[in-house]
Amino acid sequence: MEHILSYIVFIPLVGALVVLLTPKAYQHLYKVLVIGSTGLSLLLTLYAVHMFDGGLVPQISGEANLQLVEKVEWFRLSLGSLGTFSVDYLLAADGLNISMLLLASIVLFIGAIACWKIKEKQKAYFGLYLLLSTSVLGCFVALDFFLFYLFFEFMLLPMYFLVGLWGGPRREYAAIKFFIYTLVGSILILIVMIGLYNSVYDPVKTAELAGLNGTELSIEEVQALVAEGRIEEGQLVKYFNMLYMANPANYIPGSLLERSGLSTLFGEPIRWMAFLAIFIGFAIKLPSFPFHTWLPDAHVEAPTPISVVLAGVLLKVGGYGLIRTAFAMFPDAAYHYAWLIGFLGMFSIIYGAMNALAQKDLKKLIAYSSVSHMGFVLLGLAAMTSEGISGAIYQMFSHGLISSMLFLIAGVLYDRTHNRTIEHYGGLAHQMPYYTVFVGIAFFASLGLPGFSGFIAELFVFIGAFKSSAVIGAIPAWMAIVSTLGLVLAAGYYLWTFQKMFLGKFWVKEKNWLPALKDLTIREYMVLVPLVVLIIAFGIYPGLLLNLINTGVESFVGHLTEWSK
Repeated sequence: MEHILSYIVFIPLVGALVVLLTPKAYQHLYKVLVIGSTGLSLLLTLYAVHMFDGGLVPQISGEANLQLVEKVEWFRLSLGSLGTFSVDYLLAADGLNISMLLLASIVLFIGAIACWKIKEKQKAYFGLYLLLSTSVLGCFVALDFFLFYLFFEFMLLPMYFLVGLWGGPRREYAAIKFFIYTLVGSILILIVMIGLYNSVYDPVKTAELAGLNGTELSIEEVQALVAEGRIEEGQLVKYFNMLYMANPANYIPGSLLERSGLSTLFGEPIRWMAFLAIFIGFAIKLPSFPFHTWLPDAHVEAPTPISVVLAGVLLKVGGYGLIRTAFAMFPDAAYHYAWLIGFLGMFSIIYGAMNALAQKDLKKLIAYSSVSHMGFVLLGLAAMTSEGISGAIYQMFSHGLISSMLFLIAGVLYDRTHNRTIEHYGGLAHQMPYYTVFVGIAFFASLGLPGFSGFIAELFVFIGAFKSSAVIGAIPAWMAIVSTLGLVLAAGYYLWTFQKMFLGKFWVKEKNWLPALKDLTIREYMVLVPLVVLIIAFGIYPGLLLNLINTGVESFVGHLTEWSK
C-alpha cells in the first residue's frame, strides 16, 4: 500500500479534527472516534510489519534498503553564498524503528480503550490524545531531522494539557515540571541539529544544483569533489536527512562538526560536546539518572491512560532518539563516552530499584521501576555489541508492554477506591482473584522471570555488556556484574508489594471501599488480556521481534565499529 506510513501517522490527526468538529450533543461518538482512529492505525501498522522484509540489510548512513519509503521535497530555500536550505518529507522503516512503530500503535490503542471512563471535557481530552498519537507515531518513522524535531516538540503540548487538566491534586506542578525538563532537552537537541545542518550537505541534491546530475557521477565522486574544493560552498545543499548525517563523508570540510575537525570546547572536540548535548536531550526523555526527577511526579499525577502512554511509548522516544541520532551520527564520541553511558545505565538500574523499594504509592513504585528498567537500555547501548543493541531495543519494546500493564492494574485499584497506598490493602486476592492473577503476571514479567519478554531483553543486555570489553572495548564487564543487583532489588520490591497487598487476611483501611472492590470488568479484560498474550508470546518466541530487527542491528553495529575509533 502506497503512503501507508503517512496513513498510520495522520489518521489520528484526522480523528482529532473530526472530534473537534463533532457537536457536543454527539459526544458519545468521541470515544468511538478515538478508539477507531488508533485502531485503524494499529491495523495498518500490522499490515506494514507484515510487508516489512527483515532480511534486507539497511544502510545506517544512507538510504539503501529502506522500506515503505515516502520521500518528497518539502521546501527548499536558496541562501546565496551560504548554500541552499533543504527539508524533505521523509518517512521510512528499517530494523531500528519498525519495532517502535509496532509498540506505539499497540500502546496507543490500548490507551484509547482505557480512556473510556473520561467524563470531563471529553472533546478536549480525546482531541489532545489523538494529537499526541500522531506526534508519537511520527517520531518513529520520520528520518528527516527537521521533521522528526517537529513531531518530537509537538508532543509537549498535548502531554502538558493532558496531565495539567485531567491529572491528580498536584497536576499543575507535575505538568510544568514535565514541560520544563522536556523543553530543556528539546533546546539541546535543537542546538545540535542546527550545528549538524551547518556541517552536512546532500551529495545528490548538490550534484543537481551544480549541474552534475547528467554526468552519472557516483555519490562518492561528488563527495571527493567537495573535499577537493571543486564545488563551491554556494552550490552545497545543506539538509536534515538523518541517514546522511550519519556518514562522515557528507560533512563539509572544515565545518564545526566535521569528524576530523580541530574545533574544541573546554579542551574537548566540539563533536564530543555536541554528542553530550544531544545525549542529555534524549536522556531526559528516557529518562536516565540524574535527569529522571520529572517522571515520578508526572506518573503519579497523570490519569491512568496517559501514564500508560507515557511509560509505554514516550520514554521510548528517548531511547530511539539516542540510537538514531547520538550513536549513529557521533559514533566516535559514543565510543569515547561509552564508559560514562554504561555507568549511568548501571547506576539508573540500581538507583531506580532502591527508590522503588522505598515507595508507599503503587504508581510511584512503578514509575521508579521504569527508571531502573530504562537503565538496561543505556547499558545495552553502551556495550556497542550486537547482543547489547538488540537487548536495548528488545527492552524498550518489552518494557513498553509491561509498564502499560502495570499502570493499568494500578488504575484498576485507583478507579475503585481513589487510593494507591500499598499499606492500605491486604489480602486482595480473596476479594479480587482474577485481578490478582493479572497483577502477578505483570509483576513477574517486570522482574524478568523466564517465559516473559522482560527476561529475553535483560538477558541480551547482560550478554552484550559482558562481551563488550573483549569485542570492542567499550565498557568493562564489572558494569554488567554490578547491574545484576537490579534484578535482586526488583524481585524485592515486587514480591514485597504483592505479599503486602494481595496475600494473607483480607482487609482495607476504609470500610466504605468494600462495595467498590469488585473484580475486573469486561473493559478491563479487553486491555489487560492482549498485553498478557503479547508479553508471553515475545517471551517464549523472541524471534517474533528479533527477526524484524536483526539485520538493522547488525548494520548499526557495523556502522559503530567502522566509525567509532
